Amino acid sequence: VQLQASGGGLVQAGGSLRLSCAASGRTYYAMGWFRQAPGKEREFVSSISLGGTTIYYADSVKGRFTISRDNVKNTLYLQMNSLKAEDTAVYYCAARSSAVALTVRGGYDYWGQGTQVTVSS
Repeated sequence: VQLQASGGGLVQAGGSLRLSCAASGRTYYAMGWFRQAPGKEREFVSSISLGGTTIYYADSVKGRFTISRDNVKNTLYLQMNSLKAEDTAVYYCAARSSAVALTVRGGYDYWGQGTQVTVSS
């Protein structure tokens, strides 16, 4: 039962990054991305249902970030465009034992280790 996030790094404002989250150990259902900036609470970024038909975004990333998944590869993605300094955070992927996507942290059962995204202004 493991989630492995990758793809973080240092990028200039306006740039792009693509995060990946590889799932192993069991079949996962709805998945999501959260982030935590220094001194702040972990916050919701985006989530996607098992079939990919239901997607949610935080208002702060809507129109800039795109979540997707490949159920054959058991991998979750987050394409981040037009990055801003305020997007700087550790990004965590999460999974829950249900097909239904949620936007609340407490609804997720499994968490990855996080990947650092730093956006320089």
